Amino acid sequence: MNFSDSEIVASILGEVGYKPTRDMESADLIMINTCSIREKAEDTVRKRLQVFNKQKRQRPDLMIGVLGCMAERLKAKFLEEEKLVDIVVGPDAYRDLPKLVAGAEDGEKGVNVFLSREETYADISPLRLDSNGVTAFISIMRGCDNMCSFCVVPYTRGRERSRSAFSILAEAQDLFERGFREVTLLGQNVDSYKWENPETGTLVHFAQLLEMVAKLHPDLRIRFSTSHPKDITDEVLHTIATYDNICKYIHLPVQSGNSRILELMNRTYDREWYMDRIRAIRRILPDCAVSSDIITGFCSETEEEHRDTLSMIEFANYSMSYMFTYSERPGTPAAKKYADDISRK
Repeated sequence: MNFSDSEIVASILGEVGYKPTRDMESADLIMINTCSIREKAEDTVRKRLQVFNKQKRQRPDLMIGVLGCMAERLKAKFLEEEKLVDIVVGPDAYRDLPKLVAGAEDGEKGVNVFLSREETYADISPLRLDSNGVTAFISIMRGCDNMCSFCVVPYTRGRERSRSAFSILAEAQDLFERGFREVTLLGQNVDSYKWENPETGTLVHFAQLLEMVAKLHPDLRIRFSTSHPKDITDEVLHTIATYDNICKYIHLPVQSGNSRILELMNRTYDREWYMDRIRAIRRILPDCAVSSDIITGFCSETEEEHRDTLSMIEFANYSMSYMFTYSERPGTPAAKKYADDISRK
């Protein structure tokens, strides 16, 4: 999602004469697009800013901006903490970048972290960065309404809103005509995509959108990420089964294999529900690859509960998984309500 956002930012800045460069020493403006999902991600940003600081000392006119979730979380405080930063912009405020950059050129530091209920950047054609000319991302929705207790995303990216299906189809068609052959439909939770056609009042859900994109051309392969276990319906699975050009791969984060821990995480499903969804995938899509996200050491988790996660890994037979120790994020319900009481050991 951050990579997709960077392509939107590059497009917006391109309108005012900026173009991307891989050479840091020739850059007039350096933007770092940040993630707040774990403490380690934020630590990496701070280390990267130290590298930029050396450039800034040699070239005082160099402008440095912080974009994305960390900008949203820390807001104006970031300018105080990181004296070298000139611009702080949240995920819904990228249209304001030309004005903020112009202000920074005149020595004026700028912040815009306004969270929108409508912004989807549907009308902006992303500038494909590091493109291989074959694969591309299409952001179909922004934000998240799930409110998992450990997660900072609803506070840094706002509430869910879905793009017009027509704008998504137009972007996919344009990519295909330019030679791209694979698109990944992106959302914090793609399965909860829901758009109402203002002319007909018809609701388009994710299964229908998936079918519409698949029908554009049989040579266009379609992937999507990320799915939430509570929303991955049989209708979506049957749609994947119907079209050969929809890749048989689902990223389905479990986070924990234990029902008590899942309840503390506010994941809105239990162990048996998740196992039922895996069974449905195996039944409807026998050759489907499934990957996952897993957190270990969540507040109050016991050894026995951890072993439920290990048995879930065996049951689901994941092709791969992103696995982390729990990282408490400031301001989340888990940080307010539960003690982070599991030792590193």
